[in-house]
This record gives sequence, structure tokens and C-alpha cells, in this order.
Amino acid sequence: MRCGLIVLTALGWLNQASAAEFAWSDPGLTPAQRTEAVMVQMTQEEKLRLVRGYFGADLDFQHSQKHPQARAFSAGVVEGIPRLGIPALFETDAGIGVATQGSGKNQPRERTALPSGLATAATWNRELAYQGGAMIGAEARASGFNVMLGGAANLIREPRNGRNFEYAGEDPLLAGVMVAQQIRGIESNHLIATMKHFALNAQETGRMALDAQIDEAGLRMSDLLAMQFVIEQANPGAVMCAYNQVNGSYACENAFLLNQVLKSDWQFQGFVMSDWGATHSAVQAANSGLDQESGSEFDTQPFFGTALATAVEQGEVAQSRLDDMVRRIVRTIFAKGLFDYPVQENQTIDVAGHELVSRTDAEEAIVLLKNRNHLLPLKTGMHKILVIGAHADVGVLSGGGSSQVYPPGGMAVTGLEPASWPGPVVYFPSAPLAAIKSLASLAEVSYYDGDDPAVAAKLAAASEAVILFAQQWSTESRDAPDLHLPDHQDELISAVGEANRNTVLVLETGGAVLMPWVNQVGAILQAWYPGTRGGEAIARVLFGVVNPSGHLPVSIVQSEAQLVRPVLDGDPADSHRGVRVDYSEGAAVGYKWLTLHNSTPLFAFGFGLSYTEFRYANLAVHCAAVQCQVSFTVTNTGHRSGKAVPQVYVSAADHHWEAPLRLAGWDKIALAGGQSRRVALRIDPRLLATFDSHDKSWQVRAGQVQFRLSRFAGDNQALTDTVFLPATVLPLQNQQQRQ
Repeated sequence: MRCGLIVLTALGWLNQASAAEFAWSDPGLTPAQRTEAVMVQMTQEEKLRLVRGYFGADLDFQHSQKHPQARAFSAGVVEGIPRLGIPALFETDAGIGVATQGSGKNQPRERTALPSGLATAATWNRELAYQGGAMIGAEARASGFNVMLGGAANLIREPRNGRNFEYAGEDPLLAGVMVAQQIRGIESNHLIATMKHFALNAQETGRMALDAQIDEAGLRMSDLLAMQFVIEQANPGAVMCAYNQVNGSYACENAFLLNQVLKSDWQFQGFVMSDWGATHSAVQAANSGLDQESGSEFDTQPFFGTALATAVEQGEVAQSRLDDMVRRIVRTIFAKGLFDYPVQENQTIDVAGHELVSRTDAEEAIVLLKNRNHLLPLKTGMHKILVIGAHADVGVLSGGGSSQVYPPGGMAVTGLEPASWPGPVVYFPSAPLAAIKSLASLAEVSYYDGDDPAVAAKLAAASEAVILFAQQWSTESRDAPDLHLPDHQDELISAVGEANRNTVLVLETGGAVLMPWVNQVGAILQAWYPGTRGGEAIARVLFGVVNPSGHLPVSIVQSEAQLVRPVLDGDPADSHRGVRVDYSEGAAVGYKWLTLHNSTPLFAFGFGLSYTEFRYANLAVHCAAVQCQVSFTVTNTGHRSGKAVPQVYVSAADHHWEAPLRLAGWDKIALAGGQSRRVALRIDPRLLATFDSHDKSWQVRAGQVQFRLSRFAGDNQALTDTVFLPATVLPLQNQQQRQ
């Protein structure tokens, strides 16, 4: 056996028979027991091996070649310990599928892409979020990866942020629940998922040095609350700390965030990895709670290499702290199944089945914002339909940066800039034009690229209906300078809308955009980045094969003057220049800021139309102390099947919260025409409380709280019920309370 182990160690692997020889191979032991059995066998060098990661692709700017153990063109690798059977950590980006890094010079890995994270949030469908996570996790496993660097639970504080498409909206409950479901789906494949970016990675401008200033209560009730929901509901294996500083300390060496909030207050048992290039020290980072340096080639030096070893030898970092770092990593490997279910590359992928998951997600993500005179669904019997713009003849747009997935069939559009990081710009080869033609019966369907608004208007005037596509490419490392559509598309939309009242606008964007032409078009579909089968999803909604059921996870403002920061802080062209951003709004993010200032958006958070109508009735609120249940009846009053998204908001009568409204619960309910259903929702009591920074607790103030059953935030037709809640203190770790 000793000779066999030598051979296997040289290969970097152990077969199952050899692994069974270890005491910690017994699955009947707890992860903690298995971890302790391994720890006593580790050398110091082996411990240090587990806390440093390497990039998985060549780096031109560092003249560095990928680590030899890494999967090709991947996010990275952490070396395993073959003699002890501890597997290497093979890491892949990210939240919408298995990405390819450094693909500019190489054939990219072709995999199924979900719609953007913001699109999945727009479904308000927990089960779809789980299914999407399970799908991309299955493809990660089949590709030889056991760590997936998603999902992203940052709140959308800055609408111009280039990474908003990766996130899950502006509300902590919606974002936390939806990201938790995605992570649960990913980890159902015996993988480690990574909640990120901890915390306040709210803009790309100045992201490498930005100092996010915020009070503790505001942070606890907003971004941290979203992430606390993820930790509680999904128990992710890892958390990734962010690039930026928070209140003067880099997130990856911020003792308040890592040691106090995450590991002490929330009792997080997994490990903290840095973002790639986010580690700035050995001693301070380790002592402040960072457990693993990722992509060490991106840092100014490999801090968790020789520097950390020396710091431990000299007592600047305690041996017990290094052991804790390693213990967290190894325990997670056992707890998430990486040891018992080793990954292998080039496994079979159910492409058709996975693409169906992506298409279903895209269909439920599409938000019908406007439908004048029931223009949609498009009627059968039309004779001439014109499709315009956004390369709709060949594909649908995706977001750029580290999360970029490359689809089967290759890129639908080539030659676009930027061709290298943070590009390339990728269109998935799911052509809306072809899907529209297949559903348009006997109609003549033609296409124009939209380059000349005057030509587009002339063609539109001669058509029975126009389907106009508009796009906005968003990417990591760049923010949009403003919220207008780029490339003079506003002019194109206005010209076409004026020429033909039956103009349907389809938006493929990374987030909310300004809509100066809103009154000039007949219908608006917000399609976000719709993923691998997005063209088909859009067409199926346009023609009524699918009834739209998406609802906005973000507010769409009338103008940038309504924003907390009408002008972006910092220089959008420079992600490395330091900038201080004062998040004085605290927890009043998005719709909360708007309601606080009596500012009416163009389209409210939670808004979304359907091809049928729903009626809400019989609202009842029952509370035992601060444990509240809200029940009501939902009826589909139309003839077409559809999905309702009833939303419950709460308001404190004495207005002591950060804003007049908070989302406190929702459900998504499929109903046939004429069908009714009784719904009951339990309300997390922290959504009825404020955080007390002095006592480190959630506190419900005695008084009246109004519950509002709504279609969207600020709905003036909401049904209401008011109850008295007693003064109650809620501890940090859970929802139990004392009176």
C-alpha cells in the first residue's frame, strides 16, 4: 500500500479504495470529527497550502502562467493534500453558469447560461432560483469544479453600477431569499457555493480602494440583513470578502465584518475567501478573519505564503488562528460532500434539459411594464411585423466580466469592443427574430438593424406592428456614466414609437434605465439579460404562449434627480483611484428612499403586469407577540392562466423606521382563470424591528404596525390591517425573542 500511495501522490489523486483507509473517510462521523482526525496528521506546510489560492488562467499583466493543477481557463485552484485524501479546490465563476477566464486567446468552455441574477430576482420565484442554482451546479460538477463563486447578495444602491446584473435587487428580503435558494441549488451537487461580495460592493468606480462609509444600524438593516438571510437559509460553504473598504478598513481585513458580524454574531462555520486581488496584508488579514487568499497572483505579493508562515513563526499570527483557518476549510470540504463525491472533468451534461431551465427562468423574469390597449400578446392574423435593433436577428445580450459564460454554438456577434477584459461583448445565439417568425403564423416578419432612426421610422410606419429591441451592455469593472440607453437609442425609440403606435419595446439591460420615450411606445417588456434561450423566451411572452409574471426587483426612476446620489461618486474610467462614498441613506435603499422622500418613480419596486387580472381579498393578520402570520385570498378574475405575486409591506405608525415601507413577505401563485387560493405568509420579526447598535440586538418598539397587501411598493389600492406589537428584543443569531 505504501508504494501505491507514492504513485497516487505523484498523480495528485487518491482512488476510493485508498481513501477508505483513512479514519476520516467514515461518512458516519460528523464533519467536525472528520476534520479533527485530519488536522492532527497535517504538517505546517500542508496547513499553509490550504490557505492560498492560485489563478486558473495565464495573466498577461503579471506574466504569470496558470497553476498546473488548475482546470484550464478557470477562476483558480487551491492545492489539496493528496497523502491525506484532501481534494484540491477547483474554482469557477459564477452566478449564471460555468464561466471561462482568459478566453481571449483560447477556445472558451461552452456551457448553459442562466439569465442574469437580477432577472432571476425578477421572477420572485424561489423554486426557479433553486432550480437554476442546481442546474449551474450540475454543470460545474460535470466540468470538474467543486467550488462555484456565487451567488451575489449585494443590494443595488447605485443604479449605474456595472455589476447590478449579477445582483438580486434593492430589498434585503428579496435579495437574501432568492440568493439563498440559488446557493442551496448549487450546493445540492456536493459543491461549495460562495456568498459575495461581503460587504457594500455597490459600485465599480474606485472599487479597489473605495471607502464605503455607513452607520452600523443602517448596514445591519440593509446589505448585512440580506446576507444574514443567505447565511441562515442556505448555510453556504464560503463567503467572499469584497475589494472595497468599509468604514476605513478593507473588507478582507475588516475585523468588524469578518470576526464580529460573520463569525461571532451569525455563527458562520464556513470559511472566508478573498476576492481576486483583495488581500492587502498577512497579519492584519489573518487576525481580522480572512481564512484563504484567492488568486494570489493578483495581490501585490502572496500574503498567505511565506509572509504568513513567518508571521506564525514570530507569533504575530497565533498558531491557533492558522489552525482555525484550516479547520474551517477542511470542515467545509467534508460538510459539503467534496471528500465523498470527488469531481471529474468532461462528464455528460444534459444540454437540452438545462437550456429548458434557463428558458423557463427567462420567461418568468420578463416584466411587462406597459401594455396600452392590450397590444400584447400580439394577435394572430397580423400580416406585417417589423423587428428592429440590438442584433435581435442573431442573438441576445449578456453581461460581461468574470461571470461571462460562453454558450454552445459560439458567439452570435463578433468584432465588438472591448474584445478583451472586461469583454468580450457576448451575444448568445438565441435569435429573437427566428423565434418570432416561428410564432407569427402567416405574418411577414422583417428585420432592420436600427442604425438610422429615420429609416427605422419609415419602415415602422409601413408595418402593422413593430418589435423594437434596445440594449445596454454592463460589465464588471465599469459603471455606466448615466442611466440613459447608450448609442442614441433613445432617439431611435422615440422615432419608431411616433411612427407606429403598435410599437413593442423589449429591453435587454443590466438594470433600470431612464425611459424618456415611455409615452411613445405601446408596450414595454423588461427582459434583462435573458440567458442561453432568451430569444425564445421573449418570443413566447410576446405571443402569449407564456403569460408574463415578472415583477421589478428594482425601482425605475423618472430621472436621476430622484436618486440618493444624482451623480456617480468618483471617475467611472478609473476603478483604482480611491473615493469615499457616504451611504448616508443607511438602510433606506431604493424604494425605501423614494417613499421616505415622497418621490414617485416611473415604475415602482415590485411592479409587473399580466395578461390576466388578479384580485386580493380577505386580509387577516394574526400575531402572537411579534410572531405574525398574514393570510389573504388571491383570485384570477380573468380567463387566462397566470401567476400572481402578492406582496406584503409593513409600516410603523410612529415612523421610526428608516422608511415608511418595508417588504415583509411575498408569494408567487399559479392560478387558472377564475381560480382562487388562500395564502398564508409568516413574517420574520426582524422586519418589524430596528437594530440597536449599542445593545447589539434587534428591537421591536411597542406600537401600531400596519400590514399592506399590495401589488407593488406604494400601491394606493393596497388592503390594510393594523395590529399592536409589544416591545420585544430579538437576539442576533436567530428569530427567537424575549419580552
